[in-house]
Amino acid sequence: MTRIAGILGAALVAQAGLAGAARAHPHVWVDGAVTLNIEAGSLASVTNVWTFDAPFSAYAAQGLDTDGDHRLSAAELKPLSDTNMEALAPYHFFTYVTAGGKQSELGPPVHYALAMAKKRLTLTFTLPLATPVAFDAALEIDVLDPEYFVAYSFPGTAPVMVKGEAGNCRARYQPPRELDAAIMAQLAEIPADQHDLPEALQDAAAGLAHRFVVACK
Repeated sequence: MTRIAGILGAALVAQAGLAGAARAHPHVWVDGAVTLNIEAGSLASVTNVWTFDAPFSAYAAQGLDTDGDHRLSAAELKPLSDTNMEALAPYHFFTYVTAGGKQSELGPPVHYALAMAKKRLTLTFTLPLATPVAFDAALEIDVLDPEYFVAYSFPGTAPVMVKGEAGNCRARYQPPRELDAAIMAQLAEIPADQHDLPEALQDAAAGLAHRFVVACK
């Protein structure tokens, strides 16, 4: 799989080597936030901010401090940022914009960068829509990994922000339903080197989308 390259692909080793867990999906934990960028009343782009768990960040950052100053500069992190944008592209960047029931095409990412703070890597990137869509109640944005290799959460009081003039419309966060104990037990039995979920679990994982919906007065 292409995703084996880069920050997400390192998850298997990070979990097995640092966290001591060789089994169970997911393998990476991410705290996220979303910004919806509005231009002329339309959604023009989506900005994701993903902060990775500390054990995974520690593994992914190995060998990047090339000048030995115990700090990771933007220049030192740039090659890893590039690799991750390439690796995420075949997976739609785990970001799905639906307008009026039709999925919108995304353009190449812009303004992307990695940063390290408090022992956690944060990846920030913006995805332009190939064609902007009206910012109205027909709009939904989902963030998820359909294979549940990466588990997302959107903590805090502002998991979604709107930048730009949105008129009388606002975005709200709709968390996914929780998995039941039986599904969690099945996920726990999947070997760490198996990246594709069994067909019987794919529908369950698809229900884990973190959804941002637009409501208008």
